[in-house]
Amino acid sequence: MKKILERFLEYVKIDTQSADNADVVPSTDGQFTLAKKLVKELEELGVKANMDEHACVIAKIPANIEKSKSGKAIPAIGFLAHLDTSPDCSGHDVKPKIHENYDGISKIIINEELGKFISPDTNRILSCYEGNTIVTSDGTTLLGADNKAGISIIMTMLEYLKENPDFKHGEIRIAFTPDEEVQGGMSVFDIKEFGADFAFTVDGDGVGEFNHETFNAAGATVTFKGVCIHPGAAKDKLINPVILLAEFVAMLPKDELPETTEGREGFYYPYEANANEEGAKLEFLLRDFDSENIEHRKDVLKEITNKLNEKWGGEYVTLETEYQYSNMNDYFKGSEHIIENAIRAYKECGIKNPDIVAIRGGTDGSHLSKNGLPTPNIFTGGHNFHSATEFCSVEGMEWSSRILLKILEIYANE
Repeated sequence: MKKILERFLEYVKIDTQSADNADVVPSTDGQFTLAKKLVKELEELGVKANMDEHACVIAKIPANIEKSKSGKAIPAIGFLAHLDTSPDCSGHDVKPKIHENYDGISKIIINEELGKFISPDTNRILSCYEGNTIVTSDGTTLLGADNKAGISIIMTMLEYLKENPDFKHGEIRIAFTPDEEVQGGMSVFDIKEFGADFAFTVDGDGVGEFNHETFNAAGATVTFKGVCIHPGAAKDKLINPVILLAEFVAMLPKDELPETTEGREGFYYPYEANANEEGAKLEFLLRDFDSENIEHRKDVLKEITNKLNEKWGGEYVTLETEYQYSNMNDYFKGSEHIIENAIRAYKECGIKNPDIVAIRGGTDGSHLSKNGLPTPNIFTGGHNFHSATEFCSVEGMEWSSRILLKILEIYANE
C-alpha cells in the first residue's frame, strides 16, 4: 500500500497555485497536471474517473452491498478536495522537508537562513503533535497541505478499499475540483453529475476539528472620483480621491476588523486599494456568521458612502456589493444525521471530544450546501495555511483517512 506521506510529497511538488481575476477555470495549467495524475492513479485503483475541460475530476465507486444491516437504503456519500493552492504565497518549486518524531517542545527549523521556524511558543497547537512526523516546506513557499493533504487522505481511503474488498459500503463519490482558493471551481462543478446524497470536504485544519458552519460572505467595491486641478491653485477646488479613500477607511468600526476580531465575531476587511489624483478604488470582504449582520455591514458601508458624499457636496463615492457565499449551517435542517454520524465517527476513531469549530472563512461546502448538497468539513492535520510556515502532521492525515472509512462503515451498519 502506498504510504500517505509518499502520495503527499508527490502532490505538493506539482505547482497548482491558482490565480486571482482569471477569466477561465482552472486559472492555471498546473491544476490540469495534478488532475491528470489523479485520474491515472484512480484508474490504477480500479476506480472509474473522468476529468472535464475545467480539470474537475469525478470518480464513482459502486456499492458492494444492497442495503444496510437493518435493511435501509444506503446514501451515496461524497468526498471532495481541491487541486489548487493559494495565490497568497508562492507555490512554485515546493521543496518539502520531513521532521520525524517531533518532541512537542522544540523549534522546528524550516529555513535557518531566512529565520523561518515554527515552535509551540508561536504555534501552541504544535505541542499536541509530539511523536508525529511533521512536514513543512523549505520556507520559500507554502507547503500545499491546503488541500493536497485532503487529496492524499481521500486517495489513501480508496486504496484501503481496494485492498480490503470485504469492507462493506454504499455508493461513494469522489471529486477533485479546481480554483477553490479564488472561488471559481464551484461555478463549473456539476452537482447532479457528482450524484451524492451528501458529502464532506476534506479541507480542515488540525486533528479533531469538524466544521459545519462557515461565514456568510459578501464583497464590496467602493469607487471614488474627484475634481482634479493643479495643486498650486487647489484651494476650495480640489477634491482628492486619495483623501476620500483615507477618510472612508478611517470611518470603519475599528473593533470590527480582521485584526481585532476572533471566534464568532464578523468583520470588515479592506484588502486592496488603488488611488491617484483622478480616482480611487477600495475592495472589501464582509464576513459574519449571521446573515442579518452581513446586511447590516452593507448598510454601514452605505452610510459611510452617504456621509462622505454629503460632506463633499456631490456623488463622489459609489458603493457596489456582491454575494459570495453562505453559512453552510443554514442548510443542514432535516439532515442533522450527517453531522451526528460524522461526530460519532470521530469518537469511534479515538477523538473523544471533537473540536466543533465555526470556520472563519468558507469552503466549497458553502456553495454545495446552498445548492442542495449538504457538505460539512473534515480535518487534514494541517496548519498555517497560505504561508511559508504551513505544516502538516502525517499521523493527522492517517487519522482523517480512518474517519472517512468509519463514516462509510456507520452508514453501512445502520
